[in-house]
Amino acid sequence: MAAGGRGVADPLSPAGVPCAFSPLNQAYFALASADGQLRVWETANNRLHQEYVPSAHLSGTCTCLAWAPARLQAKESPQRKKRKSEAIGTSNQIDLLAIGTAVGSILLYSTVKGELHSKLISGGHDNKVNCIQWHQDNGCLYSCSDDKYIVEWNTQTCKVKCKWKGDNSSVSSLCISPDGKMLLSAGRTIKLWVLETKEIYRHFTGHATPVSTLIFTTVRPPNESQPFDGITGLYFLSGAVHDRLLNVWQVRSENKEKNAVMSFTVTDEPVYIDLTLSENKEEPVKLAVVCRDGQVHLFEHILNGYCKKPLTSNCTIQIATPGKGKKSTPKPIPILAAGFCSDKMSLLLVYGNWFQPVIERVALNSKESHMCLVRDISNCWAPKVETAVTKVRTPVVNSEAKVLVPGVPGHHAAIKPAPPQIEEVESKRKLGENEISIEERLGALDIDTKKEKDDLPQTNSFPVLLTQGLESNDFEMLNKVLQTRNLNLIKRTVLRMPLHAVIPLLQELTKRLQGHPNSAVLMVQWLKCVLTVHASYLSTLPDLVPQLGTLYQLMESRVKTFQKLSHLHGKLILLITQVTASEKTKGMTCPAQKAKLVYEEESSEEESDDEIAEKDSDDNWDEDEEEKESEKDEDVDEENEEEEEDAEEKDEENGEEDRDVASEKELNGDSDLDPENESEEE
Repeated sequence: MAAGGRGVADPLSPAGVPCAFSPLNQAYFALASADGQLRVWETANNRLHQEYVPSAHLSGTCTCLAWAPARLQAKESPQRKKRKSEAIGTSNQIDLLAIGTAVGSILLYSTVKGELHSKLISGGHDNKVNCIQWHQDNGCLYSCSDDKYIVEWNTQTCKVKCKWKGDNSSVSSLCISPDGKMLLSAGRTIKLWVLETKEIYRHFTGHATPVSTLIFTTVRPPNESQPFDGITGLYFLSGAVHDRLLNVWQVRSENKEKNAVMSFTVTDEPVYIDLTLSENKEEPVKLAVVCRDGQVHLFEHILNGYCKKPLTSNCTIQIATPGKGKKSTPKPIPILAAGFCSDKMSLLLVYGNWFQPVIERVALNSKESHMCLVRDISNCWAPKVETAVTKVRTPVVNSEAKVLVPGVPGHHAAIKPAPPQIEEVESKRKLGENEISIEERLGALDIDTKKEKDDLPQTNSFPVLLTQGLESNDFEMLNKVLQTRNLNLIKRTVLRMPLHAVIPLLQELTKRLQGHPNSAVLMVQWLKCVLTVHASYLSTLPDLVPQLGTLYQLMESRVKTFQKLSHLHGKLILLITQVTASEKTKGMTCPAQKAKLVYEEESSEEESDDEIAEKDSDDNWDEDEEEKESEKDEDVDEENEEEEEDAEEKDEENGEEDRDVASEKELNGDSDLDPENESEEE
């Protein structure tokens, strides 16, 4: 029986991703990659069997997984026919794979159907699920979380059967005893619970860091003379984060807190642990520990009481690439997981990249203390998904034909003559010829001597340049992209950039916003475009607020002065309008003087003549009265004309005074609508 560990490391690291072998014959290997997808591989032919992407794979990434135990199938006899109501019984849970997520939900995935079987969310955890364990007999599921609780699930009804507090801090790992009556949990300390009563049976000191793995290593106590109660005398193993020691504990009958009886030392933090159970006192425990540095350490030891000195590994397995050529050096290939085969004499190794791992069976040789396997995985990066066989003939291409492949940069550039090789330059120097010129030396290094203009890259390469600049932190490359002022180009670049580069771009923009105000104006355009285009992606990130905290504070501090600036702007506009109004009134004095010179004297004479003419044209007057009154009228007319002239002169003087007063009021900013002025005018 093999027991799989779970990865607790950073999901972006090559090792430490959640993964597990299927029970019994280890026909399948399940791996939850860093992009939130679940992939199930066939171990026999290294073929991708199934791929499943949960609906919330971005926000609720997979943190742990566990296969349903193989003993559930043995309880159902093959002759008995299943009823429709028993369709979700314990017999078909052999194909189920439980997946714990970062948001607290647990998914049950059916590898036979290739789809989601059910989802356990109601009344469970409200924080990251750290470990999942199936009960080998009754089909229940146990899970622990950062919310300090342990939950017992009924997988048939998808409801919580029992929930209790496991520790004062987060509970990081679980393990069920071989008889199924006890449960080990690890938080700050390791506790042994009685499943029936949910009471603590024993305490163990634990590790200084969170425990990542708990596994029982024996099924029978070494001393068989005493009656066995199912738990006393058994050994179990624990591994912790950032701890290079694996501790072995023994369940004693004394009700006291006990320390570890022995420990195994490894080179780095363990990320995956597998072992073969010891069924009697003569049979040693075989242990395979995958470390973060990509090595596998093999231990073989008979557990029999206390051992003071930490035990070192019997054999270490490493995998490296072959060094091609004299100058190239071999590079190590990280091992993701290792599992013992059913014969206990061979090991299944999973190595390479989590996107396309290589699964290989390796025979164990107990005589060698160190094994280095040379493997070339350069041809294994393409995903091996079997497709239908098609009859496609490869076209025969003439050797002189020039093939242009899309996507290869520089395929349209002119072909440069081959520069002289470094060996030729060195041979010249050895032969004692003339001193080599700088141009030849640069040509040997394949560096252009003529410095061409560093033009901006093409529009369609902006997203690629932006992503490369963010990954390599290249200042010049980022300047080329971020200093463009074309809004359409900015929008197209943001639309085509990959999602994983959004947060690094926001951090780079925040850094540049703190610089010169001229650059900040341009960065705001980029920031606006990123927030509008990728708003849906940013809303799925649970830790967005702490990541953008600097940007929030920066924008708030800059916006605080905006209100004061707007008040100042309004006052300046009032002053400028008053100054321009006064200048206009000064400029209008000339047409006022000109209007004063045009004296409308003829119009008044015409009006008086018209009035006289109207009076003369009246036929109702008697001639006698006209003769008598004519003399009087002439005297009156002369007096009226003199009075009219005096009145006109007074009106003109008053008009000039009114204009002067009006101009003074306009200069002083007083309006004609002032109520005080109106009362004075009245």
